[in-house]
Amino acid sequence: MDDSNTGASDDDRSDSIIKGLSRGRDKGLNFEDEKPNSLGESDRSSAFSQHNSLVSEGILAGQRIAKISVVTLVSIGIVEILTGYFSGSVVATADGLDSVSDAAISFIVLLGLRIAHRPADKKFHFGYHKVESFAALMAAIGMVAIGIVIFYNSYQALLDPHEIRQPVLTMVVLAGAGAVSLHRAFQMRNIANKYNLLSLRTDAKNSIKDGSASVIGFLSVLIASQFGFLQMDAIGGMIIAGYIFSVSYISLKKSSLILVDSWQNPKLTELIKQHIEQKQFRVGQGPDQLQTKVKVRSVLLRPAGMVSQAEVHIEVDGDKPLKDVEMICLQVEMEIRSKFPDLERISIIPHSTIAKATTTQSTSFRRWISVPDILHQHRQQQQQQNQKHEHRT
Repeated sequence: MDDSNTGASDDDRSDSIIKGLSRGRDKGLNFEDEKPNSLGESDRSSAFSQHNSLVSEGILAGQRIAKISVVTLVSIGIVEILTGYFSGSVVATADGLDSVSDAAISFIVLLGLRIAHRPADKKFHFGYHKVESFAALMAAIGMVAIGIVIFYNSYQALLDPHEIRQPVLTMVVLAGAGAVSLHRAFQMRNIANKYNLLSLRTDAKNSIKDGSASVIGFLSVLIASQFGFLQMDAIGGMIIAGYIFSVSYISLKKSSLILVDSWQNPKLTELIKQHIEQKQFRVGQGPDQLQTKVKVRSVLLRPAGMVSQAEVHIEVDGDKPLKDVEMICLQVEMEIRSKFPDLERISIIPHSTIAKATTTQSTSFRRWISVPDILHQHRQQQQQQNQKHEHRT
């Protein structure tokens, strides 16, 4: 009777510890000490909450600058197209088309940021963060299409050059468009770098390209009108098209790698592994409390737009009670979350170092074995049976 009561109290005590650790994980706390003023607890909780608010703040800031970008680019594009039509400048028309296309790309980015802000639901269990990368991919594809159109029109103008009418007005419009575009682009780039927004960073590069294209257009009109080199107007349009292709290639590469879960920072994987293996984790409570270390089998990371996700496989003594293993997993997760706040979703998968499963009277001392180890055992048994069958035959 006493043994059963002791087992029940151990269960209740372990359950209360695990629940406390789970609450701590949700709050981003460390729980190395149960005192409210434990070392580093407030700092780690603050870092975790600040990261969550930073993600939401970044999406809202990106939406605001994307709205401004759409309105600005449409206005600049219309003015440049009208200027190119009345002056006969190919490079002014090309720059105007580029600005209008950039406005469409900014609108795609805006839609992507709006959707990425949605929480996870029944259809998208891991959230909508990758929609932001998909928007960047669509924007890059649109840039390639516009670049082809501009290059083709510029090539046709190169074969049949003509004099530019009203060159001074054309240069003033191109200079003003370049100044406005570059100012807005640098604002957008600062926000994109601050909040790690790939689609907004793509849009910022596109806007820098748009401002630089206006500068190229200004120089092309200046050379064509003042030095009589009429082909320079068409050459300027071709240079703008080439610039578009270079920017779109970089955006296509980055967004595609994210969408196929390619991790480009191998040093972080090793850093997480070393950090976990250097730490000691608490097991048990009261006089039976022990400190133990865990060995990391592998760390798998995947990008998901603004945030990243981690799957960490650890080795734990298979002779430990199941509840102790759960406590270790929760502590490992909280340790990673506090040290690396950019990781939004963290999965800790334990593996038994002892391929054996037994059961005692108390549920708190039920032995365990992980599913991968069970499969490994099953494969070994099958191989042994096959070998025996071959010997018999």
